[in-house]
Amino acid sequence: MISLGIAGKPNVGKSTFFKAATLAPAEVAPYPFTTISPNIGVAAVRVRCPCVEPLVREGARLSAGVFCGSCVEGSRFIPVQLIDVAGLVKGAHEGRGLGNEFLDDLRRAEAIIQVVDAAGATDAEGNPVGVGEHDPVEDVISFEEELLLWVFGILKRNWQKILRKASLERIPVAKLIAEQLAGVGVSETQVRTAISRSAVSEDVKDWDDDALRRIASQILRVSKRMVIAANKADIAPKENIRRLQDFIRRREREQAAGSESSECGGSEKERVSVSESESEREQEQERERMENGSTAVIPCSAEAELALRRAAEKGIVKYLPGDADFEIVGEVTAAQRRALERIREFMRENGGTGVQQVLNHAVFHLLSYVVVYPVEDEHKFSDSSGRILPDAFLLKRGSTARDLAFAVHTDIGKHFLFAIDARTKRRLGEKYELKNNDIIKIVHTQR
Repeated sequence: MISLGIAGKPNVGKSTFFKAATLAPAEVAPYPFTTISPNIGVAAVRVRCPCVEPLVREGARLSAGVFCGSCVEGSRFIPVQLIDVAGLVKGAHEGRGLGNEFLDDLRRAEAIIQVVDAAGATDAEGNPVGVGEHDPVEDVISFEEELLLWVFGILKRNWQKILRKASLERIPVAKLIAEQLAGVGVSETQVRTAISRSAVSEDVKDWDDDALRRIASQILRVSKRMVIAANKADIAPKENIRRLQDFIRRREREQAAGSESSECGGSEKERVSVSESESEREQEQERERMENGSTAVIPCSAEAELALRRAAEKGIVKYLPGDADFEIVGEVTAAQRRALERIREFMRENGGTGVQQVLNHAVFHLLSYVVVYPVEDEHKFSDSSGRILPDAFLLKRGSTARDLAFAVHTDIGKHFLFAIDARTKRRLGEKYELKNNDIIKIVHTQR
């Protein structure tokens, strides 16, 4: 299951975001949405279910108003794991506060949701201040600096050992760096990409602290995608949201320009040594992730989302995570109605509470996942028991039909013969690149 880390300084609404995202109506899915442990829970991304398509409905023989049984009125919720990362304070990379716990949590996350107090109502340490008294941009800068110092510290502490091993055993430096950062979830391909974009000397013996810091920065850029959840946006000065968005856009432009100049610079030997050890597919996937992986600032209100989910649970409102509006269906007091109308006003302005938008952005844009539906009967779009579109898999963009077979079951992957596009009934080879929303039948030999 995909793991997303929710991070940020204390008192920015990080735990509220976590609670809201992991609290879901019983009808959304049969799997548990509550916390697995004190800081690990299961939430979901939301997509449009293929069972609403006329072609699928006809094949599955679904009558009007009836859906596949694995979605909620045409909305499909696919589970992802959330890790409520320990509160971050300045100096976490040195173990200050819950620094060590924070870094340990972060190792498991494929992408980071940084929850920021867009209202500017908490200072740098997370202490309450008046609305607008603190600049949320400072929190983004501080958070990224802590991450940078964390990775840089690992490189610096082990650098002499890496150099000796590279020299004595003729092992590529990128491989040795990746080994040191394996616990952080960094691959050798990502390290090579980072080095190629860091404008460092061809001779690794010339790499000083500045070079290691540049490499650390690029490693984070390619390995730890981030989305900014501008929380408390319902009470935030609009200038704060604009300032956050402007800062991120400006930084993205600067980093893009730096990457281009780095890739154009450096020696030809260095660039070739990086490219030759990467497969064409890995490079293409990395290019796509870089294109899709720009940091976004999404205004949200975790409190509003939590209130709506709790109200839906009690039958007060009709609401699904990610809806742009809700319907009051139960008895409410005048005070409750006023509170709900304030939430509705925020949702209409922002297209929802923002919480589901953040989750979807992290999975589909930052991490470039696609949704694929494996079936056994390509005519009825069902499994062998007749369940229509029973499973939905999240796979990396660029995954193949054989990759899907292995995701379903190892033995099916090993005995893969070919696949069938259930919509067109076209036969597909093992190298067919899966597209978002594909419905696929895997044909394999008997185990």
